[in-house]
Amino acid sequence: MQHEAASNGEDDEKQVVLPAPWVRKTESTISLTQVLFGVNIAVFIAMALASGTIANDFPGNVLVEFQANWGPKTLSGQWWRIFTYMFLHGGIWHIVFNMWCLWDLGALCEQLYGRWTYLCIYLLTGIAGGLTSVAWNPDVLSVGASGAIFGLAGALAASFYLGEFSIPRFAIQHTLRSLVFFIGFNVLFGVGYNLFTGSNAGGIDNACHAGGLVSGAILGALVARLAAHSPSRRIAVMGVVTLVMVACGFGVREWRGRPMRIAMALDNIQEHGGDAVAQLKELARQEPNSPQAHAELAQAYFEKQQFDDAAAEFKRVVELLPQNTGARFNLGLAYLSENHLDEAKAAFTELLRQDGNNSRGHYGLGLTLLEQGQYQEALDEFKKVDQSGKPVSGLYYEMGRSYSKLKMYEDAIAAYGKEQERDGDDPDLENAMAEAYEAKGMKQQADQARTKAVQLRSGGAH
Repeated sequence: MQHEAASNGEDDEKQVVLPAPWVRKTESTISLTQVLFGVNIAVFIAMALASGTIANDFPGNVLVEFQANWGPKTLSGQWWRIFTYMFLHGGIWHIVFNMWCLWDLGALCEQLYGRWTYLCIYLLTGIAGGLTSVAWNPDVLSVGASGAIFGLAGALAASFYLGEFSIPRFAIQHTLRSLVFFIGFNVLFGVGYNLFTGSNAGGIDNACHAGGLVSGAILGALVARLAAHSPSRRIAVMGVVTLVMVACGFGVREWRGRPMRIAMALDNIQEHGGDAVAQLKELARQEPNSPQAHAELAQAYFEKQQFDDAAAEFKRVVELLPQNTGARFNLGLAYLSENHLDEAKAAFTELLRQDGNNSRGHYGLGLTLLEQGQYQEALDEFKKVDQSGKPVSGLYYEMGRSYSKLKMYEDAIAAYGKEQERDGDDPDLENAMAEAYEAKGMKQQADQARTKAVQLRSGGAH
């Protein structure tokens, strides 16, 4: 203020200097830094009481319960977590270091920017750090005020460098060097720590730090260049930055959110039960372009033997992911289960056109040809599966059926025997063997197979 007044030829005006934060004041005013400090401490005490510990780091479930920033929750609609996380801390040393930095940087920032600009920078850069964290590490729990603290450091460094405070260069060189050292040391320490431990989970959230630092530098530069001495311009700057961050939030939601929301919905269904089909239908309605949502709904329909509905959902998956051979195979099975043989054959044929060596495609096409009465063609498809060396449950049983239809009963019995060796006893398999034995004139073996089938159905044999 003195420098600016002197430059403009105005009367000298003394700059107001805040006393050190630890010095008792004669007036009862409380700084915003002290308020933020107190909120962080109060939340930490509440977390310590909830977890029953203060010596060790808090467990993940406590952090989630206290609204930590965590992709599956944040990206499933609980957007307030990118705000609340900055008031949580993982343990005693975490909060000690962060509060030490906040006390020092916060007091400087509040003195130089003013209370409300300082608050906006703190909250906006903290939120930016949370967004960056959930975008970069959606599976990692993120807590702590460090994103906002890095934001304060970035804003101060940019404003000092660009001359926001109208202070001569020589007067701010020491502070600027300290800020650069603070930023550099913490960035290098964070990267080095995570490299040393070999994991980002449970380590230092460098993405959050980077988001806070970059957003703080941008805010500090905008204030310095566009709104140095204009409250209305500062409001405009904060408003524009807020809108940009909202847009970024929607972008992160679209980029990272879909699998997280689906995973949370599936976990909720598994944990709480209820009508899975109804819940999955709602999920597919909310996520119409999600292959996973439609695939889960199709599978639920299939398990309830609602094959037409299952086919419709698998068809949607194929439309979204044309190269997904698994979805195309399931589509063919759904058609086959409803006896829509032409549609099933088309699905399996298209699968084999995409991947001529796909054993499941040959198996599905063989099943369809068998139902259509093309027994030799079906057997040829089953043999291709057998030659591939990839085990397919039920393959030899279907080969046996094909041999029986072709009246090659000895080969049928041999195929049924292989099925029994691979997958064990089964009443349907025993009945099929009995028919082959009987057709070959082996009445005693046929009677033994039928007796065994009855025992298996009644649970008398294993």
